[in-house]
Amino acid sequence: MQKHTDISSLNRYNNRSLLIENKISFAGPESELSIYDTYRQADRVGLSSDQVMFCGMINGKKIMHSPDNDHSQVFLPHESYIIKPKGFVEIDFPVAQEDNPTTCLTIEISKDRINQISEKMHNYLPTTIDGQNQEYIADNMHMRHTTDTQKLLKRLVNLYTHNNPDKEILVNYGISELVTKLLRRQSRNLLLNYSKHMPDANSMTAVIDYLRSDITKPFDIDKLCLKACMSRSALYVEFKNQLGCTPSNYYWQLRLQTSLEMLQNGKTVTTACYSAGFKDPAHFCRRFTQLYGCSPSQYQKE
Repeated sequence: MQKHTDISSLNRYNNRSLLIENKISFAGPESELSIYDTYRQADRVGLSSDQVMFCGMINGKKIMHSPDNDHSQVFLPHESYIIKPKGFVEIDFPVAQEDNPTTCLTIEISKDRINQISEKMHNYLPTTIDGQNQEYIADNMHMRHTTDTQKLLKRLVNLYTHNNPDKEILVNYGISELVTKLLRRQSRNLLLNYSKHMPDANSMTAVIDYLRSDITKPFDIDKLCLKACMSRSALYVEFKNQLGCTPSNYYWQLRLQTSLEMLQNGKTVTTACYSAGFKDPAHFCRRFTQLYGCSPSQYQKE
């Protein structure tokens, strides 16, 4: 069981009501947490929700098929898949077994709750793309957890499943934090995709394109400032606002994302390390674990 969720004490296996799949749910303010255990292999199982549905993988493997994406996506532990309101996906369960079920959690969040948070963030979300603030959960998203997201999910599971006297208030805070992360991620994804097609649109897209052009070159903040026509302090402020991190953090994220994709494609840890610009495997392992919550070799096993 993955460390970002603590559900082993819920006694799900002995009390399940269905042979193929079992579901237990816990209500919260304008939200609901459910835990699914699937015991048999199956293909093209439909899943939809009127609300935003956050899906976090705990154990096993799923293949997600979305009408918004021509390619199927592998869904593994330490990852999340967010289904937009009225969205629909079909799911394959290729490795589910009676003694080793495929397990995931979902959190359904009401549209009204997300609208409330979105309105509060109106003045903080970036306006890079066509001068429009990017709000609401508009698309299905697939993302790898950071360690911060894993800690948040563990905290939420504990709050939903235990009778804390302040449960409603604390769940509300946790859901607000989760939705804020999703809105920021959506806005970030839009900017990064936009920069691929319009690298010369503005200072930020130019800097992002420059960093992407060769992830093995040394990080040079002075060159980035020249590229952006900004002072160092102005560039840091703009990066934090647009991408939620500093330029140097984004540079390391690019390298680690490249290494993760290489591991997904069957490359060795050593190849992923050096191809992503790392010179010291131990340093690479530390950075990877800090961002993704598991070592490169652990990720390979998953």
